[in-house]
Order: sequence, then C-alpha cells, then structure tokens
Amino acid sequence: MDAGSDEPSSGQKCTDAFLASGPADEPRAAAPTFKSPPILKRKAADVFSASSNVIMSTMVRNSRASFLLSVAGAAVAVATLRARPAIAGRSYQVAYTDAQWRQRLSPEAYDVLRQQGTELAFSSPLDHETRAGIYDCAGCALPLFDSKTKYDSGTGWPSFYEPLPNAVATSHDTSMLMDRTEVHCSRCGGHLGHVFDDGPQPTGLRYCMNGVALTFHPGAHHTAA
Repeated sequence: MDAGSDEPSSGQKCTDAFLASGPADEPRAAAPTFKSPPILKRKAADVFSASSNVIMSTMVRNSRASFLLSVAGAAVAVATLRARPAIAGRSYQVAYTDAQWRQRLSPEAYDVLRQQGTELAFSSPLDHETRAGIYDCAGCALPLFDSKTKYDSGTGWPSFYEPLPNAVATSHDTSMLMDRTEVHCSRCGGHLGHVFDDGPQPTGLRYCMNGVALTFHPGAHHTAA
C-alpha cells in the first residue's frame, strides 16, 4: 500500500472477503420419526371398533328397555283409568258368560259392549247414516233408538236426542279421570256410550253412542210393547 493512500492491499481484500463469507452452511440432519408397526395399528383399530360396538349395543339395549317400560306403563295406566264395566255385579234379562260374549261379538263390539271401550271418532258408518229405521243393541237386539231422533252432532259418533222408552239405563262413570253419565242397554247391560246435556231440543240431551254397539235396520218401525 502506498503511503498516504486509503486503498487496501490485495491481500487485505482476500482476507476481508473470506471473513465476510463465513463457513459454508452444513446440511441439517432431519428429525427422527417413529412409525408404528402395522400390527399395532391393526390392534388399535380392532380395540376401537370393539369398544364402539359395545357402546352402541348397550345404548340399543337401554333404549329398547326404556321403550318397553314406557309401553308397559302406558298399558297399566289405561287399564287403571278404565273403570270396571257397569254391567259387573248386576243381573240382566239377557246374560252370557264372558267366553260366550266373546264368541257372539266381534272383537271391536266386545271391547265396547262388555269392556266399556270407545271406538275411534268418525270410524263408524252409522255416523253418516241418514235413512229411516231403528237402531238395535248389537248385543241382544233390543230396539234402542229411532232414526227420527238422530242428528249430526259433529262429534264423530252416532248421536240421538232421545232413546226409545225403557230401552236404556244410565250409571255414574268416573273412568278416564272424568265425571260422566254412562248409557247402557237395559236388557243386556252392554255399554253403549254416554249422554251429555248439550243436545238439541226438545230434550237438550246428546246420546253419544258407539256405532259398533248398534245394529241398524233400515225401514223398520218401532211398535210400543
């Protein structure tokens, strides 16, 4: 380097270039990885699948048990709410054993007439019957109602405002947590339905009958005994 000059020597330039570049970057070693053996993966999957099956099976069993208990509870509740038939403990002109009634009546008629059941609303063809005739008891054929007293109550059950003389009897009914007046056949005691005080004149009564408890004879006329 010449005196009085700021220019670095060639040697100095080489040294500075070497120091600036630094040591060459060395490749870094990759982090070690662990791979589960295939057999361990299969065993884990089997254990998970088995556990899931056990859980699902337990849930299904519990749900089924809860459902059956609910059904059983509902059946007991209905059986408890339904009062004993009004015919029990009374004597009637027409009487059969329970087995004989089952043979004489259809299952639906037996449930209503002998077990105080109720048919579904709007299920009876007699609800829409408009021909002239007489409605008899389906249990003993006693004439009960004249079509002249039948009217459309809109309730879904055949309705009349008055029965034939001495054809029906009534009793106090507290089944289904209600206070009602039951109507039953005066000759065989079969349950017919209920009577309410919201009917038309001249009686103001509505005899709400189960169609399955009646037999209709079109064109028939009642003759007083």
